[in-house]
Amino acid sequence: MSAYFSPKSFAFLRGIARHNERAWFQAHKGDYETHVRAPFQRLLGDLQPALAAISPHYRSDPRAVGGSMFRIQRDTRFSGDKTPYKGWQGARLFHERRREVAAPSFYVHLEPDGCFVGAGLWHPETHTQRKVRQFIFENPAGWERAAHAAAFRKRYDLGSDDMLVRNPHGFPPDFPFIEDLRRRNFTAWRGVDDDTMAGPRLRQAIERDLTALAPFVDYLCAALDLEF
Repeated sequence: MSAYFSPKSFAFLRGIARHNERAWFQAHKGDYETHVRAPFQRLLGDLQPALAAISPHYRSDPRAVGGSMFRIQRDTRFSGDKTPYKGWQGARLFHERRREVAAPSFYVHLEPDGCFVGAGLWHPETHTQRKVRQFIFENPAGWERAAHAAAFRKRYDLGSDDMLVRNPHGFPPDFPFIEDLRRRNFTAWRGVDDDTMAGPRLRQAIERDLTALAPFVDYLCAALDLEF
């Protein structure tokens, strides 16, 4: 059973983080294609059958354009940081209706000493946040099962780095999940060490995560009237 990534994958990403300029990238583009993009595309293609068994509405798409992988080039148009490349490679396993409405995704992230697997809604617009908050308020038992089951919380972190300063308006302060209603992002994730990411059983590990994260994604889909 062969691995997808290797120490050379991390070496390239460390290199582009240190030498974040077009000339360096062009000189090492072959390393990017061979050790980062191609194995990531192969991983995405291999994950699709397991993802389809979890939900027929989600896609792990290996295409270079229009697929699951994010571009390594940064969009600098509206950013004060004008460095042209990311020091990481990520992929979003997306809902088939993602272009029509906001939808939760599964996510795989490759970065030296910063790999992780997760799922959820990242930086959703305000009206989407409000829909999720209202759904949690109206369906707290389902939220407890999806996001606060003991085994789930032991494995996944819900994060707490981007919260409203105050409780959102219109919800009682004694609501059991009032802290969750303060979230701007509704995500769950776990870190993956570099050795596992470059090991021969990565696909099986991620497939287990997709299965474990599915009830969380299913709940968010229900909140947004999406099929799962």
